[in-house]
Amino acid sequence: MQSTNIAARLPILAIHSLFFTLAFMTAFPPELKNLRATLRTGQQLMADWNGGELAVSAVPGAGKSTGMAVASAIAIAKYKLHRNQQLVIVTFTRSAASNIRKRVRDILQTMHLPQSAFTVNTLHGLAFSIASSQPTLSGLGSSTVQIISEPQKQRLIRQATTQWLKDNPQLYEQLVMGRGFDGEDTERMRRQTVLRTDVLPGLAKEAIAAAKSSSLTPDDLLYSDAGDILLVAAGLYAAYDRLLRAQGAIDYDDMILGALRVLENPSVRSFWQERIFAVFEDEAQDSSPLQTKLLEILAENSPEANRADSTEPIAPDRLSINNLIRVGDPNQAINSTFTTADPRFFNEFCDRCELKGRLVELDRAGRSTMPAIAAANFVLEWVNQSQYAKLEKPFRFQTIHPVESDDPQIDANPVALGKGVEIQFPQDIEQTAQLIGERAKQLFESNPNLSMAVLVRQHNQGKFICESLREWSKTNEIPIYDVEQSDRRSRVPSDMLAILQFIDRPHSPDNLKSTLAVLAERQIIKPQDLNALASAPEQFLYPTILDPELSAIALAAQAKCIGLLRAKLELPLYNLIPFMAMTLDYDQGELATADKLCDRLNQQLVGNYTMASAIEALQEIVLSENFEAVEEENLEGRYMKPGQITVISLHKAKGLDWDVVFMPFLHERIIPGKLFLPESVKFLGDYTYPEVARAQIRAFIHNEPIPEPAIAWEQCQMLKQAEEFRLLYVGMTRAKRLLALSACSSVPFNWNNLDSSIENAPACPAISALVQKFPQFVVPV
Repeated sequence: MQSTNIAARLPILAIHSLFFTLAFMTAFPPELKNLRATLRTGQQLMADWNGGELAVSAVPGAGKSTGMAVASAIAIAKYKLHRNQQLVIVTFTRSAASNIRKRVRDILQTMHLPQSAFTVNTLHGLAFSIASSQPTLSGLGSSTVQIISEPQKQRLIRQATTQWLKDNPQLYEQLVMGRGFDGEDTERMRRQTVLRTDVLPGLAKEAIAAAKSSSLTPDDLLYSDAGDILLVAAGLYAAYDRLLRAQGAIDYDDMILGALRVLENPSVRSFWQERIFAVFEDEAQDSSPLQTKLLEILAENSPEANRADSTEPIAPDRLSINNLIRVGDPNQAINSTFTTADPRFFNEFCDRCELKGRLVELDRAGRSTMPAIAAANFVLEWVNQSQYAKLEKPFRFQTIHPVESDDPQIDANPVALGKGVEIQFPQDIEQTAQLIGERAKQLFESNPNLSMAVLVRQHNQGKFICESLREWSKTNEIPIYDVEQSDRRSRVPSDMLAILQFIDRPHSPDNLKSTLAVLAERQIIKPQDLNALASAPEQFLYPTILDPELSAIALAAQAKCIGLLRAKLELPLYNLIPFMAMTLDYDQGELATADKLCDRLNQQLVGNYTMASAIEALQEIVLSENFEAVEEENLEGRYMKPGQITVISLHKAKGLDWDVVFMPFLHERIIPGKLFLPESVKFLGDYTYPEVARAQIRAFIHNEPIPEPAIAWEQCQMLKQAEEFRLLYVGMTRAKRLLALSACSSVPFNWNNLDSSIENAPACPAISALVQKFPQFVVPV
């Protein structure tokens, strides 16, 4: 009786895993058995997947990407997948797609398995493939439908705002009146300008994205009984939709909706489902409800179809028709305040799977030393019990545990450097940079192959660190890699714009200097006084015998510029960008990005490809910063190069790790911070309309009472603070051997103006609590 009771308490997943592990060990070749043996227990549960839904919630450093790659390869082998019945892996970003594609491909190559048995897509890429395959069903209108860019979307939103103002004069007047209006014409004009250029476009952008991510229409918002803010949002949304349809265009949010409309057709749905054996989703905490719905439809499959090429019997749990593995970490959900992602949806999926015994928790991680693990676990627990958890818990309760002593990972849970966690409270930002330099020098002297990073919350903080350590870097011959400045791919459009403006108007000193600066930065020409060269463009480009003779390095610069001008005369306009890319000696990734930029301009300017139109389009791209560069496989490797200090933002650091991580400027006003309420909009209330709309739509999606504006603003405040704490947690879990945290007493009020300072600035409350819990981590300044 006792053994029966014990068996009854075993998780369903564990019983199935045991059953299929025995089958696996007897039916498959030694190579796959050995591959599975390299995994930890939780990862092996992923590899033993035998159909149905499975949620995988992983702590940082638990190896979820490795587990997914191996599980994918084993599933391909186990079910003999091929080109016509594939495993589809879906990720959130292109860089993540590139990373997982390389991992799976390498395993398949080693095992001599077909490379065509799987595909890797971003969610939007997959949706567009489905939607564009059936333009009539998707509502796209034609196979060449235009996807509007972010700047184009902003123009439509401004047009929709103008149209709404004309159609709703009374409601507009109510907004102008707001509160505390004294009737003065100057104040009226100010309020009208704020509404027309700031408040209403911002409200439209937020409401449209939030509504479309859950398939809500303007009418849904109109009848949500949420008061004036969603009433205005519904009107703006409707006006925007009409303008979008009139242009025969779609936005990125429409791609998911279009794909779902296509899959409503039974025959088309069957076509896609027959081609897709299963769907594995990575970074599932960043998905929206509609994206999840799309993957669930594609993952539907029958047990009979699944076992067509398999040697295994159908297990009891194979009656589930959703062949879907969703892998993520809700505690690393750091995109929800500026995208439609919400970790709540993945948490709910995990909870649902847990009730069925279909939840795997990867809670053992070998990345970090024990003090760093203890610090991260403490911050998670402290935040979840603090005042910042009144609305909902910022974190899923998921403790990081060290790996077992026989873990296959080399140097798992490494020996700490110094204390493993070191906390300092410098006097000011200058001393902060100095202490980082001194500690880094000490560590590099003991081991020059260490990898190090400085993680910052704001880009200007990183700029300050780089400038402060520039001379230190030269003196100590320790390179500093500034990700924001060195990520050249994202700056290909600005390079092209500068040179096109020059060859269009070469006699402009500004244009000439911009091009010389690009050439110098690319090290195409030697460093020299660019102002002297650019001050007299005609004299520099076409000197006469009366002009002073140029130096050798100036002549080399002149030759490059004249070569660019000759290209304008000798090449077709559409060939100029490839020529300029070669002139700038772009690497492979930059050349691919330049090719992508050419394709975009060719599509955008068809029928009107002139120098003026190309320059205008490039200006739009550069200003909007919406052009995504082509990413190389294993792109992040350059960020983690040993022997250098990488300066990188906390958001970009996700998914990476270093031996030593410095996290300076951890102040309460930034982490967790507060939502910013501009003085200019306070006539509408003590809140901003876009954030209130977001919170109200979120409540509507979850079938909760829609809060009043003041309550909605408070909810947004708490959600924002929760995400900031998750960002802190992400940063802390990047460190392998040493985590160095600091918060200085004197800090700039605004990092754009370092002369403005706040004295006695309080540290992030989680760091203050960490000091109380572990006083031994404090290092005197």
